[in-house]
Amino acid sequence: MRARWITAAACAAATLASAAPAAANTRCVREAGDTTLDVRFGGTSYPVLVYVPEGARRGAPLPLVLNLHGSSANGPVQIEVSGLRPVADDEGFLVAAPSGALPLAPQNPPDPNGSWAWNVPGVPTTAGELPPPTARDDIAFLSRVIDVVNQRLCGDPRRVYATGHSGGGRMTSALGCRLAGKLAAIAPNAGLRAGRPDPDDPTVPEVEDCEPERPLPVLTFHGQQDTTNPYTGNGDLRWGYTVPVALQTWARLDGCRRGPNATPVSANVTRLAYAQCRDGVSVELYRVANGGHTWPGSNGPPHGGGLVTREIDASRIMWDFFERYRLRR
Repeated sequence: MRARWITAAACAAATLASAAPAAANTRCVREAGDTTLDVRFGGTSYPVLVYVPEGARRGAPLPLVLNLHGSSANGPVQIEVSGLRPVADDEGFLVAAPSGALPLAPQNPPDPNGSWAWNVPGVPTTAGELPPPTARDDIAFLSRVIDVVNQRLCGDPRRVYATGHSGGGRMTSALGCRLAGKLAAIAPNAGLRAGRPDPDDPTVPEVEDCEPERPLPVLTFHGQQDTTNPYTGNGDLRWGYTVPVALQTWARLDGCRRGPNATPVSANVTRLAYAQCRDGVSVELYRVANGGHTWPGSNGPPHGGGLVTREIDASRIMWDFFERYRLRR
């Protein structure tokens, strides 16, 4: 049966649908804290850092948040940048932080904690060239990561979400275009795209590059002083069109009939939201007037140029957004 999602309006039905499998899975045992799973893909084994929340040793399946690093970073760095561990402890979800496989610095032998980038389909790397044909297929790899984490750590396949920073945000966007049947919602930071920039006109997305199989809830955060992935766009085929165009494109894909409606959140943060979308999804942007290429509210290591706003906490806002949605099979 084709996957669909459940909104808050269908909470009662969702609760009834999920009660039996959750109650039946009482034998699930997990060790709280960081663990590393070896994910076999394409004949190679890749270590994937996964955080298991406190109090989750035994019980029902847990939601999973896929957390993707920016270019020149790795999974362990991203889990620090995002600050998702304490949110996971409070709310009860798994966090998987895999690493890309395109090296951005000499690594001999390959260092899982080194400098990596994602193979975003059809998009050049920081060197300005497309990855070689032998590069790992990261859409398929990340789909495999989701399966392995859910199987080994009792994740709930109906509640899988994706976020990421910068290049990880672009990769998250690509997952939304191609794995909408597997993801309940996405929330890229400083990296929302709706398909790659059109090679003939980077100011617009290539329509054929993003055709999700269902309406997908989308949340994003972006600083207006971001000089890496500029809010107003650029001519680079890694980035291209503006953030408002990306948001508007997702609203079109989701069949939204109203918006964007602007709501002040704080002195420098405005929430822009599309509503009345198909199947009750929403498309939302937190625009940070003085924000740089950073993760709002982060206390982690440096992860981009410019100001880190303290006016909002992106990780907690995105979880509030995620828990409104789940797949139903």
